[in-house]
Amino acid sequence: MIVKTKKYQLETGTYIKMGLTSILKEQWWVILIALAIMCGYFWIPSIWWIIGALIAYILYVLFWAIQFTGVTQMEQNKTIFEKLAYEIDSRQILMKLNTRQGMPVQWNMIKKAEVKKDAYVLYLSKAQFIHLPFRIFNSDNERKFMETILKRKELIK
Repeated sequence: MIVKTKKYQLETGTYIKMGLTSILKEQWWVILIALAIMCGYFWIPSIWWIIGALIAYILYVLFWAIQFTGVTQMEQNKTIFEKLAYEIDSRQILMKLNTRQGMPVQWNMIKKAEVKKDAYVLYLSKAQFIHLPFRIFNSDNERKFMETILKRKELIK
């Protein structure tokens, strides 16, 4: 069976927010480093330990926000933010710009997948993912088939 979805355009704001959330969840331990630096206050009492750690963490988050914003501006990534239709089967995901132009994504390229409350998110790397909202599927059977594929590929449990 091949699942053919409706056309969908990933908004840049959604991409930035999802990417930033993903990276902060994946690298949660960075906040522990900031807290360890703040504990320097107990060694030498000075408010600068806390201020310095907060500034460092804010710069860290800002670095990733700039990275994700930059991806939306790069010419080679413009196709990610155009209206795409998807053809999904057990071999690959075909991202189609139109009837003649498309890009296949093999299932082995996908590192992990998440089922959110309103979408499937397939992660290719830290900064690349495919966001498939439930509303682009034509029926519940197609959504269930997609979930079955994800389970068979051991991307979700």
